[in-house]
Amino acid sequence: MRILSLAILAMGTISAAVPAQAQTYGTNAPVCLQVYGPVSYYECRFGSIAQCNQSAAGRAAQCVVNPYLANASQDQPARRRGSY
Repeated sequence: MRILSLAILAMGTISAAVPAQAQTYGTNAPVCLQVYGPVSYYECRFGSIAQCNQSAAGRAAQCVVNPYLANASQDQPARRRGSY
């Protein structure tokens, strides 16, 4: 009985230890800083390209428009009604 309960506990622990996937881009800021190096990452916390460029100065980094925020704010094209 002890082996069965330990096996169930081990299976539960292994299934709960799946690696978490982080969101690459934050959705609150319109501009992201993409930092290059041994560990590349994004910092999406800038309100403008100029603000981001100040933070990127002297670093292996570039400023990019947050694609998730940019796509979320686009208006949907109007549907045309026509007589067919």
